[in-house]
Amino acid sequence: MRTPTRSVLVAAATAALLASSTSGYAATPTRGGDGHDHGHHHPGAYAWRVTPTDTTARFRGLAPVSRKVAWVSGTDGTVLRTTDGGRSWRDVGPRGLGTETLQFRDIEAFDSRHAVILSIGEGEDSRILVTRDGGASWTESFRNTDPAAFYDCMAFSSPRQGLALSDPVDGKFRLVETSDGGRSWRLVDPAGMPAAQAGEFAFAASGTCLSAGQGGRTYLVSGGVDPARVFTSTDRGRTWTVADSPVAGGASAGIFSVAFRDARRGVVVGGDFATPTGAVDNAAWTADGGRTWTKSRTNPSGYRSGSAWVAHTRSTVLAVGPTGSDVSTDGGRSWSTFDTGSFDAVECTHDGACWAAGEQGRVGVLTRHR
Repeated sequence: MRTPTRSVLVAAATAALLASSTSGYAATPTRGGDGHDHGHHHPGAYAWRVTPTDTTARFRGLAPVSRKVAWVSGTDGTVLRTTDGGRSWRDVGPRGLGTETLQFRDIEAFDSRHAVILSIGEGEDSRILVTRDGGASWTESFRNTDPAAFYDCMAFSSPRQGLALSDPVDGKFRLVETSDGGRSWRLVDPAGMPAAQAGEFAFAASGTCLSAGQGGRTYLVSGGVDPARVFTSTDRGRTWTVADSPVAGGASAGIFSVAFRDARRGVVVGGDFATPTGAVDNAAWTADGGRTWTKSRTNPSGYRSGSAWVAHTRSTVLAVGPTGSDVSTDGGRSWSTFDTGSFDAVECTHDGACWAAGEQGRVGVLTRHR
């Protein structure tokens, strides 16, 4: 996200979060819904088990690989990795590359050794680094040299194929792509990208403003304009279509995260990060691949920056933000709060694990009580 009022918005958001954040983890009763997964994953059955990371860094970058292996990235150039399910974390951040003050807002990992990190910011603060030895060494593979660009997030469709997204440059969202696992990057021809609206941008909040789906599908979500919009590509980012969503947008509001279960079913979540307890028109769902979006009839109970589908369920989705976590068991049509602790990002793995990460070094592993 890059706007003329960035410092004002960040200050307002910080003050609002300090006033509203809580540290409780108690589940709250479900608020209804006719979910496909009811009886198996009741909202009250979910909870986060917080793991000790021994840091106060804020982790908006999250890349779990399995129940055992996960990576997080965040403020002050911090990157941590666990290989034992979160019982212990190792500092594997870059050394000697001038990254000590960078914010690594996104990380993509494919195993315990191969990971790619993205730092955000104006001009050369937007960088991409890659490791293939578990973080023992890192190589800078991209540094933005265009002062008009501001990179927000990445998405990989395979360990080799990936995209990174910048806020609009010359009136269009900008993408760079890799086909070698992040070791080199090239600009994607902007001819297939629809024009951005005045003031439109993406949010660098959880690494999920860009998401890779099935069969070459990629999704991009925006804010800064009302309503917030969803861009869809079916050819790995070459050409795009765009649809309005029912999610309210504004100077600090819009869609922060997009997640798809399959080629047809997806959810978007967001809100206004300057008003973190606001819960009006902050989530929507689609059943037609993103061509049309329907607002949730029961919203998450505040601004939400991350979302993820729970593996091995038909219709269960998680959403997290600084004021709590919510679950939907009907594909995003209705949401129920199950935790009031602060998280920024959430991701689930193919073996059924779900992880969350956020402020003050908080990393959680989802638990389910039958």
